Amino acid sequence: MTTTQESAAAMFASVTPEIVEKTYEIIRPHVRKTPVIEAFPKDFGFDLRTRQPMTFKLEFMQHGGSFKARGAMNSVRTREGASNGVVAASGVNHGGAVAYAARQAGVPANIFVPSISSPAKMRKIESFGATLNVSGDLYADALAASESYLENSDAISIHAYDQDATLAGQGTVALEFTQQCDVDTMLVATGGGGLIGGMAAYLQGRTKLVSVEPEASPTLHAALAAGKPVDAPGGGVAADSLAPKQVGQKMFPFAAAYVAEAVLVTDEAIIAAQKQLWDTLRVALEPGGAAAFAALASGAYQPEPDERVGVLLCGANSHAVNFD
Repeated sequence: MTTTQESAAAMFASVTPEIVEKTYEIIRPHVRKTPVIEAFPKDFGFDLRTRQPMTFKLEFMQHGGSFKARGAMNSVRTREGASNGVVAASGVNHGGAVAYAARQAGVPANIFVPSISSPAKMRKIESFGATLNVSGDLYADALAASESYLENSDAISIHAYDQDATLAGQGTVALEFTQQCDVDTMLVATGGGGLIGGMAAYLQGRTKLVSVEPEASPTLHAALAAGKPVDAPGGGVAADSLAPKQVGQKMFPFAAAYVAEAVLVTDEAIIAAQKQLWDTLRVALEPGGAAAFAALASGAYQPEPDERVGVLLCGANSHAVNFD
């Protein structure tokens, strides 16, 4: 076995389906089992080749308004040193999730966010009792500030996507989704990759995974093309949730092995998807939360005849929205 193969084998052993199942037992009393609903493409006014309904998992109904409560709760409940306090850099859904998990566990939280973060998300963090620190213009700036803070603190860092506990927690989305419905494909919005990486670690190819990213921040798309995490642009309407500098080192082997396709959508498609979801389902999602659906609505992803497609609606921490 080569050094590269040994490294990959060790990575796959770090987050297994069995670890995700054990994680679910730990966090299940502290997170919501978010519902699923079905709708047909014609309900939204467009056609797909498949005659099957789309199944939406409403993960934006999770504590803190996004899937990230799962990974944060797992870290706070299982990682050594968490009782000393937790620190997170976020753009800002992860920060809200860590603040919520810390409040539930009775530990202090310091959250660092960039100035591009939406005021609604920042207010959510403060509502959970965490200390909010606005540092720099981009996520990388907030991360650097959090690392400086940790140099003189006994608190632990909870990374938004590049830690085993985070991946295992986010992987429980896939576990729950497969318990609730039978789909061939899951469309998942990707930023740093903790969500799709954790889902890939759990599913291991049993369900087709499709990553959806904005054209303005094609982080996983660029990494898969290069064969490793690489720097990518970080702009667009979903920049506060889907625009890290790189995808995580820990998630990448899972994505390379088990993510079937990485598609890109325009900002215009994301905005249109937000409006369609509001008009048809009466859900108001942030841009990143609507990105996965944008791939279907815009035709960036075309399912096969009779393909059963699941769509993860992953976040609803947004400015007040008026789609009318």
